[in-house]
Amino acid sequence: MLEAQLSEALFGKERFVAGQNLFEKILQLHGVSPIPRPGSPVKLPIDQTLTQDATGTMACLQFEALGVPRVRTKRSVSYVDHNTFQAGFQNSDDHRFLRSFAAKYGIIFSQPGNGICHQVHLERFGIPGDTLLGSDSHTSTGGGMGMLAIGAGGLDVAMAMAGQPFGLKCPEMVLVQLKGVLSPWVSAKDIILELLRRVSVKGGVGRVFEYGGPGVATLSVPERSTITNMGAETGATTSIFPSDEITREFLESQGRKGAWKALSADPDASYAEIITIELGILEPMIAQPHMPDRVCLVTEVAGTKLDQVAVGSCTNSSYKDLATVAAIVKGKTVHAETSLVISPGSKQVLSALADNGALKDMIEAGARLLECACGPCIGIGQSPPTQGTSLRTFNRNFKGRSGTLDAKLYLSSPEVAAVSAVNGCITDPRSLGEPVNVVIPKVLPSLDHLFLEPSKYPETVEVIRGPNIKPLPQAQEMSEDLEGEVLICLDHDITTDDIMPAGAHILSLRSNLPAISEYVFSHIDPAFSGRALKKGGGFIVAGRNYGQGSSREHAALAPMFLGIKGVIALSFARIHRANLINFGILPMTISGVEDKEQIKPGDELYLAGAASCVRGGKTSLRVENKTRGISLDVNLDLDEGERGVVVAGGRLNQFRQKASN
Repeated sequence: MLEAQLSEALFGKERFVAGQNLFEKILQLHGVSPIPRPGSPVKLPIDQTLTQDATGTMACLQFEALGVPRVRTKRSVSYVDHNTFQAGFQNSDDHRFLRSFAAKYGIIFSQPGNGICHQVHLERFGIPGDTLLGSDSHTSTGGGMGMLAIGAGGLDVAMAMAGQPFGLKCPEMVLVQLKGVLSPWVSAKDIILELLRRVSVKGGVGRVFEYGGPGVATLSVPERSTITNMGAETGATTSIFPSDEITREFLESQGRKGAWKALSADPDASYAEIITIELGILEPMIAQPHMPDRVCLVTEVAGTKLDQVAVGSCTNSSYKDLATVAAIVKGKTVHAETSLVISPGSKQVLSALADNGALKDMIEAGARLLECACGPCIGIGQSPPTQGTSLRTFNRNFKGRSGTLDAKLYLSSPEVAAVSAVNGCITDPRSLGEPVNVVIPKVLPSLDHLFLEPSKYPETVEVIRGPNIKPLPQAQEMSEDLEGEVLICLDHDITTDDIMPAGAHILSLRSNLPAISEYVFSHIDPAFSGRALKKGGGFIVAGRNYGQGSSREHAALAPMFLGIKGVIALSFARIHRANLINFGILPMTISGVEDKEQIKPGDELYLAGAASCVRGGKTSLRVENKTRGISLDVNLDLDEGERGVVVAGGRLNQFRQKASN
């Protein structure tokens, strides 16, 4: 009854249709009616956007190419949190470009050092019930406070900043029912690791995970956001919690209680599946190398020697996370053969830790304090030693992501990480006995003066470009017939880190497409880029879940620059598939491994009438393997809008064509 009264007070005379889940309610709030069936196209109006510097520079160039004078969202924020390591002019130049661009086009600018975009956005800008589109796969963090927060490629975010709705296939809803209370030393990280253990890195594709049940009320907003953040590793469109009294308390601690709205699913809401997690029986969990779903109990790998422990990232860098680590290491010393590095999620977190002495406790224990940024999570600094072992509170442990190709990365909660840092090996935190007690301050410092508001006189602002910022490449319209060589054949679960590696040097080239394209598949096949240019492009063949992981659109942009015409795979990750379409690369699926095995590197493929098939709505296309003298059919799972984008040679081309007519 109270919930209904609150909803009426907050949303006026609007009445929700009975039996709706959270996703459906937010769609209705944004004028989407009737609610589409799962798999059907949906155009989602976007309230807020976020970009970060690793993807945002290109998104800004794309927005500029649209010719729109000012962003048309309620709020857009540009963060600098990935490439803060300034070993050359490139990152400094790009930060200056982003700052001047934000001032001119109506974007709030979060300066280097302010913190990680998802942590800061949760603290200062998130609003329950709003839609948020971000050029980072972990934008789903905002779901911890009841936002419909979705990660996407930079071009999709640029279009949203221009006032365009975000197009996606309507996902199916899965209810994750939380029951009971977590035992001592078990944390929110263990909940999402348990879900990953059950559903895998592919189990969320085409789905939204909505959290409900009595266990929800036992979790703070930062704890909920740890879960929604790492929900991205399942491939889910997003994850979401209700906005309740816990949400209100969090916003009040941020001095933003006026942003609160009550929002929850109806008791009779329907779901495609219900997953129940009994919190009371969970134990400390850990993800083993080299995938986030290789989850086991900490006790199964206890005793593994550690060269490094890293605490932070957008998953676990909140005040509660770091205050917990400080309480565990207080009065102790980090093991002599283990390096403990700490990355606070925001200056708010860092300031609060300094105020209550927790920062001093970590420093005196031997922890190394890093900047409020992503840092080691994306291989920028603090790479482990050769064949080293690192335990991290992060969300991804892909091979090579740390900057050390042969390192072994484990993922755990801050509790496991802190105890393990002291012992020098993976340790079950329950061995300490009574758990530490962390009290969250009722009021946290806002530090809003550190954000730069856009200029009131945009016509006077000059966008400053350094020599590392190159013009956007012009894509070509799709040829009637597609032909070319198979340049590489890949296995299952190829990540965007595999396609376009991270790291300080490579990411510094993010606004220089010719330069960064030299690194496509460089960890798998260093000769790929040169071969693609020599052959005039061609095709990529892959297994299931191609393109999982980061939203970085360079994993599609750079192949487009190299002339890639199409990718044939058993299945695609959502964001990467959208990025391929956005840049005019045709995604095609095959039915089984046996079909994939009929195509080998070096084979010459010919797709007669490809453009006509795509344009005409055909659902399959004949591929002739001229080298082997065989043919096979590939599936074209494209909706009408996607077909138009691919044939035009990408979304920017299509926008220009429409604008000129």
